[in-house]
Amino acid sequence: MIKDIKKIVKDVVVVDDGSTDNTSQRAMDGGATVIKHVSNQGKGAALRTGFSYVERKRFNALITMDADRQHDYTELPKFIEEFKKNSADIVVGNRMNNTKNMPFVRLYINRITSFFTSLFLSCRISDTQSGYRLIRTEVLRNINLVTSNFETESEALIKAGRKGFRIKEIPIRTVYLPNAQSKIKPMKDTIKFIRLILSNIFLR
Repeated sequence: MIKDIKKIVKDVVVVDDGSTDNTSQRAMDGGATVIKHVSNQGKGAALRTGFSYVERKRFNALITMDADRQHDYTELPKFIEEFKKNSADIVVGNRMNNTKNMPFVRLYINRITSFFTSLFLSCRISDTQSGYRLIRTEVLRNINLVTSNFETESEALIKAGRKGFRIKEIPIRTVYLPNAQSKIKPMKDTIKFIRLILSNIFLR
């Protein structure tokens, strides 16, 4: 995956969230910069680590991708093109145009989080849980992310939207591998999201 991405963009950063195999070495062999967590801290914590690195390096923007080959690297130019138009500060890859192969638990969580996030921000966001997105670095310098798990992706949208940053979606395809298992826990992660929404309401 890293070698494929490097056909399009030069700088690739992998955050190894406490893996116990040879993930880090394989990533370095592929040409990526690797940041390793000693222990597993959660997807949100991994994102925040990656964000901090990009901020320090003073890149103009970053694109996040999950590492399980669900995201089609050939669609990277679509995000870059949208960024160059200067039409959005966050570009979210929207998978909701074709959900027939999306695992039920992911669709369930996504529908809930997208509905309430859209309601909260008074704008339509169809796929708040998409891990394929471009974020202008200026956004990260102006929001304070505090969550550590799957709700971090919604937290970023909520806090960026409240700061007046522009959010746009573009359609993407997603490849669901036959034996892939979601790590999302429906009840637990839904409760975390509700807490996130409530905390942001009271911070208004």
